[in-house]
Amino acid sequence: MMKEVFWEQWFPQMVKWRRHLHTHPELSFQEKETSAFIAERLRELGMEVKTGVGGYGVIGVLKGEKPGKTVVLRSDMDALPIDDGKSCEYKSSVPGVMHACGHDGHASILLGAAAYYSTFGEEIQGEIRFMFQPAEELCPGGAIEMIKDGALAGADVVYGLHLWTPLPLGTAASAPGPLMAATDEFFIDITGRGGHGGMPHVTADALVAGAALVMQLQTIVSRTVDPLQPAVVTVGTIQAGTAQNVIASSCRLTGTVRTFDEHTRVLIRERIERMARTVAETYATEASVRYLSGYPAVVNDGDETARFFRTAPKVFAADQVVLSPKLMPAEDFAYYLREIPGCFMFVGAGNPEKEAIYPHHHPMFDFDEDAMLHGVKLLIEMVASYQNGE
Repeated sequence: MMKEVFWEQWFPQMVKWRRHLHTHPELSFQEKETSAFIAERLRELGMEVKTGVGGYGVIGVLKGEKPGKTVVLRSDMDALPIDDGKSCEYKSSVPGVMHACGHDGHASILLGAAAYYSTFGEEIQGEIRFMFQPAEELCPGGAIEMIKDGALAGADVVYGLHLWTPLPLGTAASAPGPLMAATDEFFIDITGRGGHGGMPHVTADALVAGAALVMQLQTIVSRTVDPLQPAVVTVGTIQAGTAQNVIASSCRLTGTVRTFDEHTRVLIRERIERMARTVAETYATEASVRYLSGYPAVVNDGDETARFFRTAPKVFAADQVVLSPKLMPAEDFAYYLREIPGCFMFVGAGNPEKEAIYPHHHPMFDFDEDAMLHGVKLLIEMVASYQNGE
């Protein structure tokens, strides 16, 4: 079968898979039906299929007749707790849950790659694993458990991609080294002594202490972190008080931290914990800090990123393969890159003509489905380059 004919037959199937998944989304750690759907499609392609990997994870395995190394291709498959605001035939059928980040497309891309190699198995040198991971959107994520369950055992390299609407259709991007940020969360509870709003002198105002702490936390990046190291400290919520004439006895702050290197990550945590205690004491209150370390930074392997820049022009116009800036969103693909070399890539999926203009995690999010064809061809070219030693 000619490859052009293959894609004429299979790309419409990829679109159908994507729309089925979009209509039937499942949240992180709840992907039971999604997992079963994917496993059945892989079995139909004649693959060895492993289910229940790290929870609802699924791995399809194809081994070539020629000896060679093992390549892992990864897709996520979970949805988000967002109401689908679109009006289309494949709108989510589950209230309050939708694929607002493109994971339905990622899963369909990987199924497309599985279909390709099931048809052109003579191209395989070694082994290819098609890894469908649950729970990318919610810490601690699904990658850790899949690794514990042996998803990378004996593997040599791992590739993953993300459909990205900020990039226009027909483009691709990546970068060597740190690409996406580590993400941590903090929860600070300040305890004071409440009282009458007209008698502040006999109270310890937790709200005032919290407000002061919000402003002080902003100095961590500007006055503590190396200016050459990107970092973000954001206070997302502050909750205190019950009435306009009551001084608050408690105040809660929550926020997120984004960094790209471990030294800065540790430094910011130490500063937040110390600052919370000292600012609270200044206002005769007390502070307790709960700090949750989330995903580490996505750090691409230099050689595999160079492979991307050599290989992607086979799929995209050479001037449309670009160096990505560092991005503050996080990805648990980072855990795989801590185990073996690999590369995480972005495939442009934005297109105003198809209303693919909304940011990820937006109720109106959608992407140009033609980007899936670009994505599957990119993965195939990366595998071929690696297995052929190019």
